[in-house]
Amino acid sequence: MNTSTGKRTSVLKDYGKRRCPITPKYCLKNGWLFIMIKNVKDKNEIIPLWQEAFGDSKEEIEFFLNNADYECKGIYINNVLSSMLLLFKCRLKDEDFNYIYAACTYNDFKKQGLMTELLDYCKKEYPSICLIPADEGLTDYYKKRGFVNDAKLSDIKFSESKEIQEWLFEGCNLKHPMVLYYKR
Repeated sequence: MNTSTGKRTSVLKDYGKRRCPITPKYCLKNGWLFIMIKNVKDKNEIIPLWQEAFGDSKEEIEFFLNNADYECKGIYINNVLSSMLLLFKCRLKDEDFNYIYAACTYNDFKKQGLMTELLDYCKKEYPSICLIPADEGLTDYYKKRGFVNDAKLSDIKFSESKEIQEWLFEGCNLKHPMVLYYKR
């Protein structure tokens, strides 16, 4: 919040990005604020954010996390996970891709550009990424962020178990579900 104008402003825009000499590659630092993208390994950090965003029970999320082969990237603000997404290896149109799933941000941190920052990070780190947008609003959101190519759901293949694959395909409320993808 910009105290002089009373308007909400992006944490990322207020403080500006700069390249950090340490891993992970992107962090922001100014005064008391420290923002960093890194791997999320602690399931106890993932579960509350997932619950707030999607409403699943702790038991359901634990089952998924314990049985899936994923990588989780998150944005930490002052060492608190604020936004995250999971990545799964997949094949799309017979090419290797990373599939984005469970992309979410805590309500208190929404509208600050955190997910855009995570998506930009993934576009730099992974040559080909894809996702299934849940609704028309998210379709527009992802298209504005470079996911301009689309494919049929039947074009994507996972090596995960059938139970985990069901999770990866559920949640789409589009009349004509599709896979959006970005490729360098």
